[in-house]
Amino acid sequence: MELNTKFSTKNDYEQALLALCEPLKSYFSEGRAYLKIGPTQAHYEDRIAGLETFSRLLWGLVPFFKGGGSSDLETYYKEGLSHGTDPEHPEYWGTCYGCHQAFVEMAAIGLGLLIAPEKIWEPLSEKERNNLNDWLLQINPTQIPANNWLFFRVLVNIGLRNVGGRYSEEAIKESLDKIETFYLGDGWYSDGKTNQRDYYIAFAMHFYSLIYAKTMKDRDPETCSKFIERAKLFAQDYIYWFVEGGESLPYGRSLTYRFAQCGFWGALAFADVEVFSWGVMKGIVNRHFRNWFNRPILDAQGKLTIGYGYPNIQMAEGYNSQGSPYWAFKSFIILALDKEHPFWKAEEEPMPSLESLRVEKHAKMIFQRLSSKHTVALTSGQYAAWEPLHTAEKYEKFAYSTYFGFNVPKSYYTFSQAAPDNMLTFVKDHMCFVRRRCEKVKVEESIYSKWSPLSGVEVETTLIPWGKGHIRRHVIHSNGEYEVYESGFAIPVLDKGALNKVYEGKCIKLFHEKAYSSITLREGEGVLDSVQCETSTNILHPKVSLPFVKFNIKQGTTKIETYIEGDLI
Repeated sequence: MELNTKFSTKNDYEQALLALCEPLKSYFSEGRAYLKIGPTQAHYEDRIAGLETFSRLLWGLVPFFKGGGSSDLETYYKEGLSHGTDPEHPEYWGTCYGCHQAFVEMAAIGLGLLIAPEKIWEPLSEKERNNLNDWLLQINPTQIPANNWLFFRVLVNIGLRNVGGRYSEEAIKESLDKIETFYLGDGWYSDGKTNQRDYYIAFAMHFYSLIYAKTMKDRDPETCSKFIERAKLFAQDYIYWFVEGGESLPYGRSLTYRFAQCGFWGALAFADVEVFSWGVMKGIVNRHFRNWFNRPILDAQGKLTIGYGYPNIQMAEGYNSQGSPYWAFKSFIILALDKEHPFWKAEEEPMPSLESLRVEKHAKMIFQRLSSKHTVALTSGQYAAWEPLHTAEKYEKFAYSTYFGFNVPKSYYTFSQAAPDNMLTFVKDHMCFVRRRCEKVKVEESIYSKWSPLSGVEVETTLIPWGKGHIRRHVIHSNGEYEVYESGFAIPVLDKGALNKVYEGKCIKLFHEKAYSSITLREGEGVLDSVQCETSTNILHPKVSLPFVKFNIKQGTTKIETYIEGDLI
């Protein structure tokens, strides 16, 4: 089945979903409770990774069923749900406990019970329903992580309630009460008690709350109204994470979920919330899908790969199995909408007029909208204390770009392998040290941070939006001598010899026909240069070069100031 990438009509999305599912059919286990679609490993056992793939397809299939679609996969899922929840069957999904990955995957089944029970629940026998009910109820007595996982418990229980199964009203209330403590104001949540403000706020906290708002409005109108009002507020900030071409800001963890980034806009439509015009919202979703499927994100069989702009295991987290990327199917929530819904009837519209500068205090970000096609976010202070892979690179760089992406290191031993774009790097004994966490952060029209890359060194950094770029002022307090590198945006090398480099006074500029990246020395004594980074360090572009200024600092206090630009031509 050929993949339809027009992404305009409901039929386009239905065909795309089925085409993406088609190559996975041959990977179902004999009892159809698992799919093992590749050789790489996550930190949990293969059995649960197989459940993960099975479940994550439901994020697309359940809305498809709700919206009137049918597929031979209905039979696969009847068998898989029966066997996976049968303690006597060899493919039983098993007992769940603690931070068990199976709790994550229960949520999509809960959604099925909630909005497509005729496909997920009703085909099962009474015994099979009891087994599924028993297996799902394991999520209630367990002490699961106090973050977006609490919504998994909510979805499971309201789903079971919807089909007349056994559930816990107390579990729903306790989970919602705890979620309430994460609300920060202005539409923003934290994902538990953390400093992270990443895509989990959009494709988890708000996504699930909007599903609740749509399905529970008659039973719990007060909570539903609150969730909708918060989503409307959040949308005013979140739209700045997207640009006209469909790209969104690469930032934070779980980027292998790719087009889940636009799931928030689809969830708004599902909840009948027209926060911008239907045409604007449809345009964001359509262009986002088109952008992703214009990139090499599928393997030769048509399966989604681990990576971001291309297959790249280097940038993934330890919880990314081969089936993890199918969390992106959450953005197919729009398939639950009737074809007469105003979302589908609307003509696609461009992005609305937005401010050129937007301070998002809860995210500790300042967005510079350089054009309708390119956005840069300056940021500090979002350290992920539980240290997912490449925490420093995913959260603590000075700037992130919808076009340039960002780099993750292959090692910290050499500068080219560390590839530290948009960072201040200290080198000691050939090892590179960068900002991992901030001791202090203040966000106004500029961002001030205080941080330490290694013992004996303290840095005070101020990021100031300026023209088409930004100024970085560093005050370094050091107990010794170090090589220090200030770097700009990593620019893709499109073809051999196609990247130009020019020096203009105290400025180095790398450019090709599509974009440029430059760094200008404003204060301090340094040497301007560039390096081609180790391949596949950038999450969007397999090959990049990096402009930098190299300093040799002495013991004591040193002041450095640079001006950084990176933009499309």
